[in-house]
Amino acid sequence: MADLHHFTDDNFKAEVLDSQTPVLVDFTAEWCGPCHMLAPVIEKLNQEWDGAIKVGKLDADANVNVTTQFGVMGLPTLILFKDGQPVERLMGFMRRERILARLNPHLPQPRAD
Repeated sequence: MADLHHFTDDNFKAEVLDSQTPVLVDFTAEWCGPCHMLAPVIEKLNQEWDGAIKVGKLDADANVNVTTQFGVMGLPTLILFKDGQPVERLMGFMRRERILARLNPHLPQPRAD
């Protein structure tokens, strides 16, 4: 199982923008209650995708440059990046099913062999 990535201002370009695979970035903060509620959902998606989609967290308080660059105004915010571009943005706590409904159109679909 792939571990959750930890994105920062310093590694964001290499880890997210230059990634060959889609990347789901969870903008979060230690003080954010809804972020803590969302954490198990993000961890489960990471397990299910098992490295096919890169999943990680970015501490919005400690990484102001990236947070500002992408206009993150509230937490939690999830942004799906594909080919270095944000293709979907979800704000606030959401259930797993709703997250998947918004993200799946942008993700590679499993092959039916």
